[in-house]
Parts: sequence; C-alpha cells; structure tokens
Amino acid sequence: MSIVANEPEVSLDIARDLGLLKEEYELIKTIMGRNPNFTEISIYAVMWSEHCSYKNSIKWLKTLPREGSGLLAKAGEENAGLIDIGNGWACAFKIESHNHPSAIEPYQGAATGVGGIHRDIFTMGARPIAALNSLRFGDITQEKTKHLLRGVVKGIGDYGNAFGVATVGGEVFFDACYNTNPLVNAMSVGIVRIGETVSAIALGAGNPVIIVGSATGKDGIHGASFASQDITEDSHEDLPSVQVGDPFQEKLLLEATLEAIKTGAIVGMQDMGAAGIICSTSEMSAKGKHGMDVWLDKVPTRQQNMKPFEILLSESQERMLLIVEKGREQEVYDIYEKWDLHCVQIGEVTKGDHLTYFMNQEIVASVNADSLVLGGGAPVYEREYHAPAYLSRISEFSIASIPEPDNLKDAALKLVQLPNIASKKWIFEQYDSMVGIGNTSSNAASDAAIIRISGTRKALALKVDCNSRYLFADPKKGAAIAVSESARNIICSGGRPVAITNCLNFGNPYNPEVYWQFVNAIQGMGEACRMFDTPVTGGNVSFYNQSTDDGPVFPTPTIGMVGILEDFDERMTLYFKNPGDLIYLIGESSNDLGSSEYLSNICGITYSPAPHFDLQEEYNVQQAVRSLIEMKLIQSAHDCSDGGLFVTLLESAMVDNCGFDISSDESLRKDAFLFGERQSRIVVSVSKDKQDDFIEQLLSGDVEFSMLGEVTDSEIIIDQENWGEISTWKKYFDEAIGIEMKQ
Repeated sequence: MSIVANEPEVSLDIARDLGLLKEEYELIKTIMGRNPNFTEISIYAVMWSEHCSYKNSIKWLKTLPREGSGLLAKAGEENAGLIDIGNGWACAFKIESHNHPSAIEPYQGAATGVGGIHRDIFTMGARPIAALNSLRFGDITQEKTKHLLRGVVKGIGDYGNAFGVATVGGEVFFDACYNTNPLVNAMSVGIVRIGETVSAIALGAGNPVIIVGSATGKDGIHGASFASQDITEDSHEDLPSVQVGDPFQEKLLLEATLEAIKTGAIVGMQDMGAAGIICSTSEMSAKGKHGMDVWLDKVPTRQQNMKPFEILLSESQERMLLIVEKGREQEVYDIYEKWDLHCVQIGEVTKGDHLTYFMNQEIVASVNADSLVLGGGAPVYEREYHAPAYLSRISEFSIASIPEPDNLKDAALKLVQLPNIASKKWIFEQYDSMVGIGNTSSNAASDAAIIRISGTRKALALKVDCNSRYLFADPKKGAAIAVSESARNIICSGGRPVAITNCLNFGNPYNPEVYWQFVNAIQGMGEACRMFDTPVTGGNVSFYNQSTDDGPVFPTPTIGMVGILEDFDERMTLYFKNPGDLIYLIGESSNDLGSSEYLSNICGITYSPAPHFDLQEEYNVQQAVRSLIEMKLIQSAHDCSDGGLFVTLLESAMVDNCGFDISSDESLRKDAFLFGERQSRIVVSVSKDKQDDFIEQLLSGDVEFSMLGEVTDSEIIIDQENWGEISTWKKYFDEAIGIEMKQ
C-alpha cells in the first residue's frame, strides 16, 4: 500500500496524536502485515476509540441481562433495542449521549444528538413517535451554565419540533461537577410492524452500496475521537468536530427511507453517526461477513478537494448507507429523487471480509472489516480499579450532627425553589409535546409519559431517570435505584416495565476510582434489571466526562425504560382529585437524610450515604401499587423521590390546585420525615368509600403502609400548622428557574 499524496508517513508519534496507544499501533501493524498509511491509521484510530469500540467497557457490559421473552433483537445486534408490544407491533428505542459536542457548541451539539438518535430508530424501519432527554448542568448561577442550558434546550426544542416528533419527558439535574462538562442524553422511541424491520447488515456480493441524504462535509471529522478524551481549556479548538444538523432534511430522509423500505429492495441499512462512512461500512460488513469496494470520489461532498480520510471520517448529519438488491436500484433512486435527496451508488458488496476504499481508481485504504469492530480485532481491556478515597468521608457522616431546622416551613420553601426540585416549566415549554402524535398522547400529569399506540388500546409508558448524587455516594446502590425508580414511575402510571436502554456517563476509565464507580454501577444495574425482568436492549457508553478544573462528573448511568399498558384508559395520574380523599404512604419512612437535596443544598453537606434502599422491598411496594391500580382502588399514585415526601405531596396537590392536611410520624425527625429521600415509597390517594377494600388488599401483601391525612380544598396543613395556600407554593415552585434564567 503506497502513501496517499500529501499525507504524512505514519509513525508512533502520529498514532499517539490520533489517540492510539503504542501497543495498539503495534497490533495494527501486525493485523495489516505492514505499516498503515495515514488514511488507514485514521480509520483504526476512530474505530478503536472508546466511543466506537467500547474497549474499556464491553467486558462489564456483557454481564448485564440481555435476554427476555419480549425482546426481538439482542443487545448490540441492531441500531436500537426492539421489543414486542403486542397486536403485531414492535417498539424500537435507544438512548445516546452527545456530551462533548454540547460542551463546546451547545445548540448544535444537542440538536445533532436528537437527530442522530432518531436516525437510529427509523434506520430500523420504525417511525419515531416520542423523544425524551436527560440533562446535567453545573451551577445555575454561573453565566457559562446559563449559556450551555439555553443552547442545549433550544437545540433540542428546535430540532425535535421541526422534525415533528414530540418531546414527552425528561429530567434536568444541576451540580457544580458538571460546570465544564454538561451531559446531554437523548432518547428516541418508535414503532414498527413486526416483520417490517431492516437490519444493519451487508449481504450479497455485487449488491450496490448506496449513500443517501445530505452531502458530506468536513464537519464532525474525528468527532468520535474527540468524545474519547477529557475536556480541557483547549477543547474549543476542536469546534470543527461538532456536527451541524438540519431537521427539515432529516424529515425528508425519514419519509423517503420508510417509503424505500416498503419496496422490499433494501437488504440492509445503517445510520451514519459516529465515524461516518467508515463506521457504517465496517460494521455492516463485519455483521454480514462480506466485504465492500467503496469509491470515495463518488460520495456527494459539500467542499472541493476533500481528502480520503476526511470523507471516510466525516460525521456530517442526515446521511444513511443502504445495501440494495442488485437490479432494483432504480426503485430506490426514484423514491429519494422524489424527496429531493442525494441517492448515489458509492460501492458494491464483495465476497470475503475486506474493505477496499478507492479515490479516482487508486486504492487509498485496504482494511479487514472484522478487525475494526467490537468483538473482532478491536482491543478489549479490563482496567485497574479501587474504591475512591472520598468514601471514607461518607462513612463518617452521622445524622445526629445535623441540627433540625427551627422553622420547617422556611426550609421547605427553600427546598421547592432549588434548581433540582423547582418546576422545569421554563425548559419543557420550549418542547412540543404533541407534534406528530395528536390525540395518541396523554399530557395528564403522571410519573411516566404515556403514548397510545394508534389503532389499538395499548399504550407505552416511557421514562428516563438517574440520581447522580446517589451514585457518587454508592454506585452499586445508586444504579439499582435508577433502574428501580424508572420502574416505579412506570408502575405508578399504570404500566408494566418491560426493558431498558442505558447511557453510561462516567469520567476517565484510566482513573482507577472512576473505573470502580463504573464496575459497581454495572453490577447494581444488573441486579435491579433481573429483579424487575427488564433486560438491557443496548445503549451508549460515554467515558471521559471530566475536566482539569472540575475532575470527573458524578457517575451518571441514565436509564431509559419502556413499559406497556394493555389499555390506555387504565393509565394512572399523579395528582389529587377530590378534597376529602385520604392520603396514604405505601412503604416505610425512616430517619434518613442521605444524599438528599435537603441535606446537600440546604444543609450544605457534600458527603453523605445514599438513601436507604432494599431491592426486595422496592419490588414488593411496586407490585402492591400495581395491584391497587388494577383493582381501581386508588385515585392517584406518585413516587417519593427527589425532595422527599413534602415535594411528592406538593406535586400531587398543585396540578388541580388542591391542598393537603397531614400528620408526621412522631417517632422520626420531622426534617427526615418530610425531606428525606428514603426509597421504595409511593404516595396514593383513596376515596373514602374504597378505604376498607384498599386496606384489605394491602394487608394481604408484604408492604408497610400508613395514612398521612387527607386532601383539602387549597390549604397545606402539617401537624395542625397552616403553611398557606397551594397557589403561593405553586408560584414559588413554577418561577424559580425561569427567574434565574432571566437574570
């Protein structure tokens, strides 16, 4: 293989500059039997980057439960997870990160994250019907945080609204550890008829390889490598690594692609996301045990004189790679031409396992497809790990050292205005929650988003969740809580949890303390998924979320969960309905303030244990509430989580402007009773005429429960003390973040 004109001769220094280790460079030379040229070493550098190869995580990912009765595709087999939801329908769903690009250019970083995850869904033949997101930002009083927040939220809203897919749920969390490195995780959910999906595979020697969608530019080159390194003060110089999105082009691509699939001429299809053409060609070839000849000079480009490695590695958005049945190309050309999209043959499938790339009839790269991908020749590592030193400070915590507040009402007022507790109305009002799905969605307040499957009585229950502070305190317990709370939210909405996707956001895997967090989080996630029978369908690993100034972010393994409601009309809402209804707590309270918002941001305690959690207790509570909903014995159900019992009651009351009159447990500290975040608790409301049946049903199970009080017209009364009108509390809750962002 000769050196391509104007490309440097490859050396160890160049390999290192591209992010490869010395031993990886030597392995590449062994695989190839020679020294690679610059295009080839660039290919290996991006495909063996952490972002593409999962070389530091795959050993542990394989320990997660990845099989279940409802799964139609195993984890990693396709672009997204696929589950059977009945009536001949399947649900495709996935969550991914776009953290580093969003830290540098928040608008485009977030927008292209949304576009990329939607392409993963419709590449499989599914129509996206809902989007969710999970966001992490730094100190909201800082101007940089406000800039990042505004850009990310606008990017998500503009892309999703224009593309025509409703944003139906999400979460936002603020902490100083995210000051430099925000987290932007986007989830897409789509539906497809079983049997009408398309696989990401290359088959059939002689079949044409076709690129469709936008032209290829220099945006996003080495984007996967950029995502596989720490954020530094010089990261702004990597701005060309951030892609530029066009939601209107993606809408055309969606409609054209779904129409092309119906012809039956498509053999295989894959989105061009991270690493662009090289990733799509290598992964499809490796999966199909075929090779390809690819003619890079045929690729439609936006700029003249693009080099071979630039064309191969570009992450320009709104592009797909198709394998089409030979002789049926014209059917596909006609469809994409109708939608005014590029549709150009750039190669053909070959026998064997080799990828050969040409530029003006000259071979510019020749590589083995299998050597590039996970499970083939890509390296797999198990990093050193040990418990973080900060855990000793957590073990020293004693609740006895925390004085109880003189005025609980004042403490509660501060609590409801904290950025992590207060209404995110300023954010979600920028998202269209109904576009594209009309009356198939329910905007009635519930713990999970509920989306009806058109033409059936079934519905999907969707949720994203993770409390990063819990994971900082105890990664194993915190990850189990993240899975459990997602399931709890789906149960409280009337659904049955089915499966998860995950987005695993951590710091540098070469840091033994970070890797310990990762390993323990995987173990906790696996235990909880087995308990709830929610296998992992796939997802995303995002390492290197740290900076010189802030260190690693809190471990943040975001859970995206999908559940099923057999009947849309059986959904459960979270809010109180009628004054006089009784308020019960399912689950047990205790003297626990660990890692709560109250302890962290009102008391200023940084190091404390994760809240009390027992997986079996959690399962029992969820099953008890599921039975209550099925038997129509409760009026509302809302899980107790961030902010504790008081915030749960407040959120249950504000929707219909009700109040509540409750009495605290005299055996507990009042701040722990009201503000502690002990897990496995759900607040329900019960009409008085069903109280006896309600109690009888709970006594037949294995859960603790207690009556808290009753729903009032509008006043909040705690231990016979009047805390004022619900309208006053709602005003503070609704306006806190909006006012901060306007300053």
